[in-house]
Amino acid sequence: MAGLLQALVGASEKAAHIARLCRREEPLFQLLVAEKTGADRNRRFLQDFKTLADVLIQEVIKHDLGKEFPELQGHIHGEESNEFKNGQGESRGGGQQSRGPPRLQGLRLRLGMAVTGETVTVRVCAAPGDTAALLLSVLEPERAAAELLAAAVHRDVALGDTELAGVALSIPPQDLAIWIDPIDSTNEYIRGREDVAPVDGIAPGGLCSALVLIGAYDRHTGCPVLGVINEPFFRRDPLTRRWQGRYHWGVAYGDTRLSSLSPPPLRPTPCVVLSRAEGAAVRGALSPLCGDRLHFAAGAGYKMLCVILGLADAYVLSEGSTFAWDACAPHAILRALGGGMVALEEALRARRVGNTGTPQELVYNRPVEGAEGAERWANRGGLVAYVHPQNLEAVLATL
Repeated sequence: MAGLLQALVGASEKAAHIARLCRREEPLFQLLVAEKTGADRNRRFLQDFKTLADVLIQEVIKHDLGKEFPELQGHIHGEESNEFKNGQGESRGGGQQSRGPPRLQGLRLRLGMAVTGETVTVRVCAAPGDTAALLLSVLEPERAAAELLAAAVHRDVALGDTELAGVALSIPPQDLAIWIDPIDSTNEYIRGREDVAPVDGIAPGGLCSALVLIGAYDRHTGCPVLGVINEPFFRRDPLTRRWQGRYHWGVAYGDTRLSSLSPPPLRPTPCVVLSRAEGAAVRGALSPLCGDRLHFAAGAGYKMLCVILGLADAYVLSEGSTFAWDACAPHAILRALGGGMVALEEALRARRVGNTGTPQELVYNRPVEGAEGAERWANRGGLVAYVHPQNLEAVLATL
C-alpha cells in the first residue's frame, strides 16, 4: 500500500503538470473544450464542460496505476468519458468553432483507435510518438502542442518526498478501487481567473480552486482509505511567473491514521463554507451559528480542501450535486485527520427519529439504484464534511 500511495501522489503530480501545460497554451486552449451532454452532464449547471486536459489526465492516471498495479485494472474509475469530438464545424464549449482535422483512416489503422465518425477515443499509447499522433487527431494542426502533451504523458515523475517515502503500510491493492476527478472545478479551470481575492483565506472562485483528486476505497465496504489532493495552481513563481503546485495526502485504514497535514484546531465559532448556489433556507439556518463566518466558494473538492486545511470547519451541501469522484479523495484525508463526510439528508432523518449517534459516512461502491449516467454515482441528499465531530453536531443540530 505504501507503494500505491506513492504512485497516487506521482500520478497527481503528472496530472498537475498536464493541467498547467494545457492552460499555458492559451490559443490552443480554446480548441480543447467540448461540452458535456446527455447522461454525462451535471444538471446543476446550465453548461458543464469537459476538456481534453480532463480526459487526458484521467487516462494517464488509469494507464500509470494500472501498469504498476495490474490488480487495479478494471477498478479505476473516473468522471469523464474518454471520447472527444473533433468533427469539422463542431461547436465546442465557450462558443468556439473547431478546425476540422484531416480524415482519420490512416491513424485508425496505425493505432487501432476506436473512432466513430469524428469521435476520437483518447488513451495512452505504447510510445510517445503514437500518443502524439492520437492527440494530433484532436488538435490538428497544432503538432508541436500534441508532441508536448505526449511528452508530458510519458515522462517519469520523481517525487523526492522523504516523508512520503518513509510511509510503511500493508493492504493488498486487490482489495481497493480508485475514483479520479481529473480536474475538479472544470468551469473555473476553463475561465482561468487568477486575481480572485480570498476572504479569510477562502477563494470564492478562480484557478486556484481547480484540483486533481485521486481516492482509493475498499471494494467490499466502500470506505475511503487513501486520498491525494493536488493543487496545480497553488502559487506563481515570482521570477518565472509560472504556476507551482502542492499536494496533500491521507491514509485511513483500520487503526492507521496518517496524513501530510495535522488536524486544524477546534474554534469556538465554526466557519462554514457553502456553494454559491446553496438555497436561502440553509443559508438562513446556518447564519446564527456562524455569524459573519459563512463563506462561499466554487468547486466541491476545493470546499472540502478548505475544511481539511482548517480554513473552514464544515462544508454543507443540501443538494445531490456532488459525485463519488468529487468526494472520495477528500473524504479519505478527512478520516485521516479524525473527521469524515456524511449524507446530510440521512443524518437529519435519523435525528428526527431520536438517533443522535454518529451518522453513517458516505461510501463509494454503491451506485444509485435506478439512476443512469453520472447520476448513478451522485451523493444523493447532500453532505457535510468536517474534521471535528463537534462541528458536525453543531451543524446538524442547527439544520
